[in-house]
Amino acid sequence: MSILFEKFKEVLVSVLPITLLVVILSLTLVPIENYVMMRFLLGSLLIVVGLTIFLFGVDLGISPIGNLMGTHITKSNKVSIVIISGLVLGFFISVAEPDLHILAGQVALVSANVITKTEIILCVSVGIALLLTVGFLRVIYNKSLNLLLTIIYGVILIISLFTSQEFLAISFDASGATTGALTVPFILALSMGISSLKKGRASEDDSFGLVGIASTGAILAVMIMSVLKGTKEISGSLDSGLSESTAVILPFINKLPTILYEVVLALLPIVIIFVVFQKISFKLKKKPLKRIIKGLLYTLIGLVLFLTGVNAGFMDVGTLVGYNIASIDNKAVLIAIGALLGLVVILAEPAVYVLTKQIEDVTSGYLKRKVVLVALSLGVSLAVGLSMLRIIVPEIKLWHYLLPGYILAIVLSYLVPKLFVGMSFDSGGVSSGPMTATFILAFAQGAAESIEGANVLVDGFGLIAMVALMPIIALQILGLIFKIKTVKGGLSENGYS
Repeated sequence: MSILFEKFKEVLVSVLPITLLVVILSLTLVPIENYVMMRFLLGSLLIVVGLTIFLFGVDLGISPIGNLMGTHITKSNKVSIVIISGLVLGFFISVAEPDLHILAGQVALVSANVITKTEIILCVSVGIALLLTVGFLRVIYNKSLNLLLTIIYGVILIISLFTSQEFLAISFDASGATTGALTVPFILALSMGISSLKKGRASEDDSFGLVGIASTGAILAVMIMSVLKGTKEISGSLDSGLSESTAVILPFINKLPTILYEVVLALLPIVIIFVVFQKISFKLKKKPLKRIIKGLLYTLIGLVLFLTGVNAGFMDVGTLVGYNIASIDNKAVLIAIGALLGLVVILAEPAVYVLTKQIEDVTSGYLKRKVVLVALSLGVSLAVGLSMLRIIVPEIKLWHYLLPGYILAIVLSYLVPKLFVGMSFDSGGVSSGPMTATFILAFAQGAAESIEGANVLVDGFGLIAMVALMPIIALQILGLIFKIKTVKGGLSENGYS
């Protein structure tokens, strides 16, 4: 119970800033109807409770399963088993990711089903499966992470030349949305399981990077789909109207069955794969088996509560706040509010806590999670602020940010300690989780709908891409600082540089 209470306090401190910010905005710049505000506050409560239970469940169930699978896959010493495992695990985990379902549904809605939800989900899942397998093989064969990322992003750059604006935004958004609240803990644990079989520095360096590699599969898959479909100039509009009902509780009750179904769908493939492995390889004793089952149940309950709070309490308010603030004559207000939202929303992302805890553990507490959180928050804040500027100024295109941004990220990958390369590229996917895919994306789409000349499909999307990019750069800059400090302090022999 003490662990659960500690997690509750941690989550409460994280979610309170955005809740207070929205309350302050409702009392000043953006008046919000009482019933809408009540939904938002109830959603905030569900997020705090749900996130607490979810993180507890991840520690008990999801992470141990991932570690066990990673270890047993590598112990087989058969490349064919590693490849098959990567393809199967990558596909089913991605298909089940709630964040991807949220994004795919929004794309289908805004594009009037020109790009269907099923197309996005299946296409992205195939890409994730293929690149997750590549990530497995990289660890086993000791290939350079920064060289592999250079090649992958080089291919992405070439394909992007033939990709429409709409698909460019969606492809990078899909990359961030795929690595969500459920997928990240599992992939990180898989990575730890595989790399733990290698001794010393190699194991530590390989503990991170798998999420970053896997997420590039989503970008490549959607871009290739764009080229194959040959679809150009898709226009979109946003139905930003709130539910006509003034009820406070009813929207949560209405959302609950759908979210429960999606979360069960999210966990079912992992449960099935775990049962198969338990019969064939794990053969866990009763006590650890019961612990994992309990963890899966906590994860289910936590995710249902969390996503219900986000979808029924946050989405409408995000769109409403974005639309109304963008209507203010002084557009600098939109950029400032966007940056402020980015600063606080990242703290409520569940996967961020999994990654930052793992970073602290791997560095034996030398790199504190609070330092990593500050770097991530500043990066995401800048990302959202720049995205608001892109909505306001139509001449600024998404690639104007992404091209120099990823070139900088690749260059930095050759300058920072190896540990920071994987860590930073993992953080890009981790930072763009359910809070970003719902509240912040809704905020951006509301703003794009409000501003004349903006296209919701082009300008409303792409924000998750920015949120995925900036933490990569922020953490690598942190890595440079860390490298300088360790060398000055005579700690370079510890293997971090």
